Amino acid sequence: MIAVLMAAAAGSAAAQEWSGQVTLYGWGAGVTGDFTPFTGAPTLSFEKSLSEVLEDLDGAFFLTGLARRGNLVLFGDLTYSSSSRSGLTPLGPAAGEVTMRSLTLAAGRRFDAGGGSHIDVLGGFRAWDIDGQVSAPGIGVSIAPGSSFVDPIIAVRGSAPITERWSLLGYIDVGGFGVGSDFTWQAVATANYQATENLYLSIGWRHLYVDYSDDGTLFEGAMTGPLVGATWRF
Repeated sequence: MIAVLMAAAAGSAAAQEWSGQVTLYGWGAGVTGDFTPFTGAPTLSFEKSLSEVLEDLDGAFFLTGLARRGNLVLFGDLTYSSSSRSGLTPLGPAAGEVTMRSLTLAAGRRFDAGGGSHIDVLGGFRAWDIDGQVSAPGIGVSIAPGSSFVDPIIAVRGSAPITERWSLLGYIDVGGFGVGSDFTWQAVATANYQATENLYLSIGWRHLYVDYSDDGTLFEGAMTGPLVGATWRF
C-alpha cells in the first residue's frame, strides 16, 4: 500500500520543491491501563482519570515532523512516556513502572479537499519498546522482559482553515492486526493558531493505544491526555 501511494504521488511531486514542519509539544500523557510483566506476576493497573494520569507521570518527550513535495507526504512521530504507580493486588501492596516508546513513520498522498483544506492518506509502521518493573511481596523486584515489536498502520490526516489565522487538524491511524501487537490505534485533534509566517501554536488532545501480549507479558493500555505544541514551518 505504501508503494502504491508513493508511486501515485511521485509524478506530481517531480517538479515541486520540498517543504516541511517540525512540532515540539508537551503532552499530559501518562500510561493508563493494565500491565502484567510475566506469567504469575501481579497485574498493575494505571488509573484513567486525568488527575491521576498526571500524578503517575514521571517523564515524557514528544516530537513530530512532516515533509512534503507536491502530493508526496512523509510523516514521523517520536513519543516517550514513563509512569509509576502503587496500589493493592491479590498478593498485597505492589508498585511498578511502565516506560513506553514509539516511533511512527509513514508515507502517502495528499488530496486537495477545496477551500484550503486537504486530506493525507498514509501507510507505514509504528515501532514499540515497552519496559516494566513490578515489586510485590514474595517476588521482590522483577524486571519485565523488554518487549519490542513493529506494527503496520494505515492513517488519515486532515487540516481545514476556520479563520484567517485559525485552523483545525485531525489525525487517526489503526494497525497491529496481530503482526506485532494485537491492535493499536491513535487519534489526535488540535486547534492551531498562526502566530507568525512560520510559527504555529496548537492545543488539543491525543490518545495512543496498544493491546499487546507475548510469552506471559501482557499490556493493554494507552498514553492519553491534552497537548500544547509549537510548529515551525520551512
